[in-house]
Amino acid sequence: MNSKKLTNYILGAMVLGIVAGYLVHALGAGGTFPSSYVSYISILTDVFLRLIKMIIAPLVFSTLVVGIAKMGDASAIGRIGLKTFAWFISMSLVSLLLGLVMVNVFQPGVGVELTLPEIAASSGLNKNSLNLPDFVRHIFPTSIFDAMAKNEILQIVVFAVFFGVGAAGMGERANEFVRNLDMLSHIMLKITSAVMKLAPIAVFSAVSTVIAENGLAILLTYGKFMLSFYASIAVLWIVIILISSVVLKWRALHLVSMLREPALLAFTTASSEAAYPMTLEQLERFGCKNKIASFVLPIGYSFNLDGSMMYCTFAALFIAQVYGVQMELSQQLLMLLVLMVTSKGIAGVPRASLVVIAATLSQFNLPEAGVLLILGVDHFLDMARSATNVLGNGMATAVISKWEGELEGEVRKQS
Repeated sequence: MNSKKLTNYILGAMVLGIVAGYLVHALGAGGTFPSSYVSYISILTDVFLRLIKMIIAPLVFSTLVVGIAKMGDASAIGRIGLKTFAWFISMSLVSLLLGLVMVNVFQPGVGVELTLPEIAASSGLNKNSLNLPDFVRHIFPTSIFDAMAKNEILQIVVFAVFFGVGAAGMGERANEFVRNLDMLSHIMLKITSAVMKLAPIAVFSAVSTVIAENGLAILLTYGKFMLSFYASIAVLWIVIILISSVVLKWRALHLVSMLREPALLAFTTASSEAAYPMTLEQLERFGCKNKIASFVLPIGYSFNLDGSMMYCTFAALFIAQVYGVQMELSQQLLMLLVLMVTSKGIAGVPRASLVVIAATLSQFNLPEAGVLLILGVDHFLDMARSATNVLGNGMATAVISKWEGELEGEVRKQS
């Protein structure tokens, strides 16, 4: 299935999913049919995401080890690592600051007529997962097999770095093994091509499930908040593209065009993980060398979540506005710095953005119950966050490749 056809099928599946979900919600109101529909149709999305997750661990490990082995020396790894983290930290600050600016411009929480939950109500989110000691321990795997079984990308990256450096140190004796790993990565990408044929079915399932559960009315209730956030995300896209174009020049727009399919997949499934294999493939077609792309991209999935960063400041200040809490600029900037630190420990944390927001609210004497306000529409917001994370990581990989002089000038043709 070529790229254009798949994009059209995914868009068509999204529209059909909205229609089907609306009909199920409207016709089954007051009965058990909507819940039964959701429980069965959601299986299709779960199967698709499981198949994608099945691919990620061996793909990350094989591509990263091959890439590091080809780099040859530890100094190159350190240099690329420093550039990568410098870019990630800079873009995280930009995303957080832009979220803060946009929520103050739109003020989506001012004057809204929402039923406020009791201030003492608990969000039910596990905030204990956000602490520095546990995060540092979490980075290092006790077993690579356990890390792969749980799809802990950060732990797989750490092991692959050690493994790749060790393979590079073996010289020619490791060449045959590295070639076999390279073949493994190509096999995984071949499997990805087959799995992607199921994407439209998974998209239909994901979209219709959400609409069948909540109905279209919830979108109207939270219309101002959602429109404000989507407008802010659009501004963030423009900022990411403009900053990246300083390095990539006119090719930045071409990369956006190439990333439209993985970004659309991430948007419709509300999962940036689902788009990982396709993003890697598109970046290599764009001209990024495998040794750079396979190093930067998986790390970005843990440390460079631009859409999620913006959401943290935007949602936290939205909750403050809804409850009528006035926050001075100094407090808002302090919140931004707190989010900058805490958000870097969200790898592997379930419902990460909401956990970070809940933990931050309590530090600034804001009601944690405010998180309950956005739970109902979080899926629709997660769609925009996921697509933005794909764009941010794709741009970051291309920029680092350009800085390293490893970005090919011509785009390779799709096979």
